[in-house]
Amino acid sequence: MRRRTPPPPAPLPQRDGVDPVRVRLPVDGTWATVREHLVDRLTGAGPGVVASMFDAGLVVGADGRPVSPGAPYRPGMFVWFHRELPAEVPVPFPVEVVYRDEHIVVADKPHFLATTPRGSHVAETALARLRRELDLPTLTAAHRLDRLTAGLVLFTVRPGERGAYQTLFRDRLVRKEYEAVTPYDPALDLPRTVRSRIVKERGMPAAREVAGEPNAETRVELAGHRDGLARYRLLPATGQTHQLRVHLSALGVPVLGDPLYPEVTAPVPVGDFRRPLQLLARQLEFTDPVTGTEHTFVTGRALRAWTSYDEWAAGD
Repeated sequence: MRRRTPPPPAPLPQRDGVDPVRVRLPVDGTWATVREHLVDRLTGAGPGVVASMFDAGLVVGADGRPVSPGAPYRPGMFVWFHRELPAEVPVPFPVEVVYRDEHIVVADKPHFLATTPRGSHVAETALARLRRELDLPTLTAAHRLDRLTAGLVLFTVRPGERGAYQTLFRDRLVRKEYEAVTPYDPALDLPRTVRSRIVKERGMPAAREVAGEPNAETRVELAGHRDGLARYRLLPATGQTHQLRVHLSALGVPVLGDPLYPEVTAPVPVGDFRRPLQLLARQLEFTDPVTGTEHTFVTGRALRAWTSYDEWAAGD
């Protein structure tokens, strides 16, 4: 099997903890110039934006030199530029560092903060914040946690070691434990293991279950109930998008504060942090693939609806 040649290192520095955008020109491209390709590719940039980037020398090649507006299209060529950072409402909760050594950082992410830059969430992400606050420009995420979910996320310090930690998640060698609060259903037979096939289509906000070979598995255990609420211990064996939220909704006990399941509701207004999704990545356990250390990390956060439902419901 032919190994893919890694791309050249970025010739531009990070900005606000965010990497420059890297674009590889398609091998089968028929554009006359590099600019023509980027105009076609960056359709969301707005009229004239790409042209002005070239005129200002903001698009560079692997040598760090600006690519001229008339530079001919070369299949396989790499170019870099900084995206215009969107206006973001700051998430008013800190990212807590649970553990740090020369290889990894384990962070306790708050609700509403994305793990890595994506879409309209760029500088206001756990990764960008930690790069700035810890002065670790090489920091990368070994896995991802939903923006609305709080809890533990593993980051790697050295780029050459990232693959080893990502492999832990791919090979299911990380024991993950979550916690959720939902309405209580005394008729629900627990504990049980839920298996189904979940698909998440591009452009659709919610994932869904479909017929076919299961690709998602979750162990669901009741940890307690009171006053019409239930607290669950969730042990996912797989990591499909929104898996825990989909499985609990299918059981008839959707997570409190969920805007997508069992049905998509009106989006939460930007800057509304009053009633966070009551889902928490509580614990991570794994054997460090670099040092051999046995790690167990536990979040310092608690789900508000369980500790004080009235305050959570009122958005206090």
